[in-house]
Amino acid sequence: MSSVPETKEKLRDARLVLRLSSDQKDFFQRAADLTGRTLSEFVIDSAQVAAEKVVQEYENIRLSRAEQVAFVNALLTPAEPGTRLQKAVRSYRKKAGF
Repeated sequence: MSSVPETKEKLRDARLVLRLSSDQKDFFQRAADLTGRTLSEFVIDSAQVAAEKVVQEYENIRLSRAEQVAFVNALLTPAEPGTRLQKAVRSYRKKAGF
């Protein structure tokens, strides 16, 4: 599903530096301890999951039932080309020698 390999399988050759409050660090450390991971593993894994969710939401098109029906109908019964498009096709064919 993800286009980015799991962090444990990938060569770690980049660094990310961030600043956070002591409370945030303590909270993240507590969560890491509870899951048996290091703080770095916990933060990287959590950021990976969050990033995958964001990318998936932006890459997927979600349509309501009515929108799905309208989309399929438009594919199955397309509108006739308008005057400007017909003119452009004629001009292209004339220039291309069709």
